[in-house]
Amino acid sequence: MNFLASVSRTLLSQAKLGIAILLTSATVAQAQDFPSRPITVIVPFSAGGPTDKVARDIAQIMGKQLQKPLIIENAAGAGGTIGTKKVVLAKNDGYTVLIHHIGMATAPSLYRHLGFDPLKDLEMVGEIADVPMVLLGAKAFPPASANELPAYLKANASNISLANAGIGSASHLCGLLLQSALQTELTTVPYKGTAPALSDLMGGQVNLMCDQTTNVSGQIKSGAVKPYAAMQTQRIQAFKDIPTAQEGGLPPIEVKIWHAMYAPKGTPAAIIDKLSAALQAAVQEPGFKSKMADLGAQAVTPARAQPASLRTHLGHEIDKWTPIIKKAGIYAD
Repeated sequence: MNFLASVSRTLLSQAKLGIAILLTSATVAQAQDFPSRPITVIVPFSAGGPTDKVARDIAQIMGKQLQKPLIIENAAGAGGTIGTKKVVLAKNDGYTVLIHHIGMATAPSLYRHLGFDPLKDLEMVGEIADVPMVLLGAKAFPPASANELPAYLKANASNISLANAGIGSASHLCGLLLQSALQTELTTVPYKGTAPALSDLMGGQVNLMCDQTTNVSGQIKSGAVKPYAAMQTQRIQAFKDIPTAQEGGLPPIEVKIWHAMYAPKGTPAAIIDKLSAALQAAVQEPGFKSKMADLGAQAVTPARAQPASLRTHLGHEIDKWTPIIKKAGIYAD
């Protein structure tokens, strides 16, 4: 009986080993053939927006690297969580990826019933680009420069309106950090998108707004709004005349709307490596760098376009934004 049991265990072990070898071989073959068809890139925001623009530019260049097209699919809604969930639930074969922005780091604290964990339920591919934020004022808003802002805001806080494009938007996050750094609470006015918020800023119905250069570069160049400060520690290449927050007398605030690529959990490491290698090559392309510069944005270095770098950065960003959002007590659901 012991002999038969031993034989059975041996045969079972050999069978399991054989299955494991077959599965490994299949995975290796799959990775070697990857990609054999177009790759779908889920963008969890509307077409024409800044994340969509970054995604389309990088997808075009990565497609050349991988010799297969990357096709953009917009799946907007719920602050980017609808599109993200679609990728979380997608088949983990490398043919569905996600391009998201800083909202990946803020969603865990903005949504009480998120339904996924960014660090646990997705594979990292790498970062793509940084989009700077600029603090803008209406043309008739009294402070002439950023140096005059802190004292004016503290003295008139209850009468000053700070617009944003909606809860969880880049402008909302930047506004939260500004108020936290100044320890001054302004009247926040949320809109349904950047366009109406910016329209009211230009019309003088609201006083201040903080937003991405990809959204407001035209208005800055035309003089339709008053640019106070770049919300980062270095001046923006496309707008070198705008001082940094610290140069303008504000606290050394840094808010960058970074974009990155992800894949479903369990996507084979060899496929992730191929995607990341194509991404690293793409962020170095002069054409991509030029397109980002035109938007006031900046392509990341190849070192940042890697899985380990993105995982570390995402973890740090979650740690940074969670206490700020919790202190504000504002939720998106």
